[in-house]
Amino acid sequence: MTVRVLLADEQALIRTSFRALIESEPDLEVAGEAATGEEAVMLARSSRADVVLMNIRMPGTDGLAATRAISADEDLAGVRVLVLTNHEADEYALRALRAGASGILGMGVEVSDLLRAIRLVAGGEALLSPSATKALISHYLATPDLTGISAPEFRLLTEREREVFVLVATGLSNDLIAERLRISRSTAKTHVNHIMTKLGVRGRAQLVAIAYQTGFVQNPDPDSSPGMNA
Repeated sequence: MTVRVLLADEQALIRTSFRALIESEPDLEVAGEAATGEEAVMLARSSRADVVLMNIRMPGTDGLAATRAISADEDLAGVRVLVLTNHEADEYALRALRAGASGILGMGVEVSDLLRAIRLVAGGEALLSPSATKALISHYLATPDLTGISAPEFRLLTEREREVFVLVATGLSNDLIAERLRISRSTAKTHVNHIMTKLGVRGRAQLVAIAYQTGFVQNPDPDSSPGMNA
């Protein structure tokens, strides 16, 4: 299957570079280009994109607002946002995750890692750089109970879903979860989807945030936490 990628960046040169890179891959194609967040939202609705490669800082409607709008639109439930930023561990990156981004990468990411990230996000995985993951966990450990997730909602999870939830929070992909629990990859993916539905979140990155933010998963040493590399 071909993954359709929408490029959202105010700089035409960067969009052109990403276009050349993506179109060199047989399983990827460019669905469109947007220079503002407002254009990104409009094109996400009209272009049938699978992944939006989003820069946070853009004029007018920025990448954060655009990510939030895409995540809140039920008609765009299948669209994933992969944010590129010069500051992976700053407040903007954390706000992007809360807005519904499926992953955060630095602008200096290697080409192979960027292409891999696009494919992973398109497949429903989440991906954060190690520095972004470390910042995310440290931030939520310092500011607990901000998600509004209550104990009754956690009780909606089955015993198996709780196991999967913990593994997602430690950064494991569906393949690794399946291997750890000795279940199929499709079963692992189904469990993750059920968890997101029950807790009312869009992406795995938000599941990680909720897990640490509410104390469902404890991490005594954030410096030792893995990145969400599938």
